[in-house]
Amino acid sequence: MQIPSSQPIYIIGDVHGHLKKLVKLLQDAQLIDAEHSWKAGTATLWFIGDFVDRGPDGIAVLDLVMRLQAEATAAGGSVASLLGNHEMMLLAAYRFGRRSTGLGSNFLTRWKQNGGNRKDIASLTSRHLDWMAHLPAMALVDDYLFMHADAPFYIKCGRTVDEVNVAFNKLLSRSDALAWEEMLEDFARRGAFTHATNGEEFARRFLSIFGGQQLIHGHTPISSMLRCPPGKIDSPCIYAGGQCVNVDGGMFLGGRGFVYQLRVPGGSNAPA
Repeated sequence: MQIPSSQPIYIIGDVHGHLKKLVKLLQDAQLIDAEHSWKAGTATLWFIGDFVDRGPDGIAVLDLVMRLQAEATAAGGSVASLLGNHEMMLLAAYRFGRRSTGLGSNFLTRWKQNGGNRKDIASLTSRHLDWMAHLPAMALVDDYLFMHADAPFYIKCGRTVDEVNVAFNKLLSRSDALAWEEMLEDFARRGAFTHATNGEEFARRFLSIFGGQQLIHGHTPISSMLRCPPGKIDSPCIYAGGQCVNVDGGMFLGGRGFVYQLRVPGGSNAPA
């Protein structure tokens, strides 16, 4: 999936069911109005995944994003989303329930242990399930590579963005519990581009494979990377020699989150 864009691009990291925080961020960035309707015209908004779990209103977050997607399209803009590992865990819990993962647990228990909200799974409809199951895992937007996790496993799925997305789509359309479990294990990993893992060189290699000049991800709270209080995080963490941008504002840890405006006309990248 390669998407050219001539409009400013706004990015939001992991929301994790925090609807009130999301609404405030969108309103402060002038992306939605007082009635929570799209007001940004032809702008582009990307969500980097993990809408659900660890917060009170995961399904309400999905409903808002899905509605904004339709409203933005009608206005000539775009709202797009990536698949996060928590969407995949929720799909697995719904599909496989108490079926064994083969690793001493079951899918439902694993999901609950990772912040699964009973209200979310009880409120799922076929519309939510279908929407999540068809989210891309990666996107190349101009010179930016978007993906949810700072994890190396994408390379195992393919050598192009399209190959990775096809691999995810095939897996999510099948009921191979072992394959799902293996993917979830890989999807949960993090820190692939940090100094501790020779991350700068790996980021360079990663971008040379999939394309783009800079990699945008969530998944790992910035406060965990920087070892600081979540409430102090109000902007992305740019690291690995400027090759990687982490946009996970740690909303579920108490952070406010932020909207990152990737392209500012006549200016530089900045939080909105």
